[in-house]
Amino acid sequence: MADLPAQYAALQSELDSAVLSVLRSGQFGLSDTTAKFEADIAALCGAKHGVALNSGTDALLLSLMALDLKPGDEVITTPFTFVATAETIALLGLTPVFVDIEPGTFNLDPAKVEAKLTPRTKAILPVHLFGQMADMGELARIACAHDLPLIGDAAQAIGCFHQGRPVAEWSLLTTLSFFPTKNLGAAGDGGMALTSDDSLAEKLRYLRFHGSKGTYQYKYVGVCSRLDNIQSAVLAIKLPHLDAWNEARRQNAAFYNERLSGLPGLTTPCQRPDNVHTFHQYTLRITDGRRDSLKAFLAERGVATGIYYPGPLHLEEAYRYLGGEPGDLPEAERAAAEVLSLPVVPELRREQLEYVAECVRAFFGA
Repeated sequence: MADLPAQYAALQSELDSAVLSVLRSGQFGLSDTTAKFEADIAALCGAKHGVALNSGTDALLLSLMALDLKPGDEVITTPFTFVATAETIALLGLTPVFVDIEPGTFNLDPAKVEAKLTPRTKAILPVHLFGQMADMGELARIACAHDLPLIGDAAQAIGCFHQGRPVAEWSLLTTLSFFPTKNLGAAGDGGMALTSDDSLAEKLRYLRFHGSKGTYQYKYVGVCSRLDNIQSAVLAIKLPHLDAWNEARRQNAAFYNERLSGLPGLTTPCQRPDNVHTFHQYTLRITDGRRDSLKAFLAERGVATGIYYPGPLHLEEAYRYLGGEPGDLPEAERAAAEVLSLPVVPELRREQLEYVAECVRAFFGA
């Protein structure tokens, strides 16, 4: 599903030089390299400020902290996502309110959001899943009508556009992950919070440094979440390649679409016409209960696949305290039983793509 050694080999001399330069400098914390990287990512994503953090999870956590939400406040989000989206809400004593997804894009369904609004609703947190943005035009309309902030979880969506606008232009706060397997991945954990609000950016910078500016004077109750200089250096080397890598993912997805469309019981990814998709994942839907059989068939032939995600969060044990029951969110539940992601990374060779497609076709007797 990822070929990190191949990516390293292509950039080895630059990466080695950048990391060794940091080691020689002895400057391992926040640095000028980090500040430039923050500015470059903010410009790419359409925000005024970038605040580099330890992880995408911390980016979500600090974004929620920056809004001064109170225990018991509700945050509307999707159940079909990596657990960090809901986990950070719960860790702050807030209440995740799960809303069902669109069956095509797997993203939060705006048509179902307003029915879940209550006087306790204080934010809406959509996830731009698999490299495709949610329907932010409609979600922004709802948020504006009810005076609610939008926090966009763009951990899988760096480089995405919706209606011609980059990902961070749509939300008060936008969060990124630089986990190694992301489209732009570090050599370890990393993340960033983006905003065009000056006061929120300043607060985020305090929060990531124990609520201080390193002066032993504390304005807020904060955490320790600073992107280290080695990760900043690695990401700065990789960033100029991101557009080409995203385009390679789109080309790989187009190849799969051509070879796999029309197979009975298989649905290729849906792309909204107003989105620029970056295919962090290439995710099929397999109906008739055959998803797990296809996964096993491909594994026997040396093809890695992934299930993102095998269970909707409202049915996970950790979140059952919220009262979720089977059948509550049928589209998320159906997706969890049907999704299967194929390798789509830029490093794939044409013969590998052809082999994957032929194995999938063989399973369906095509």
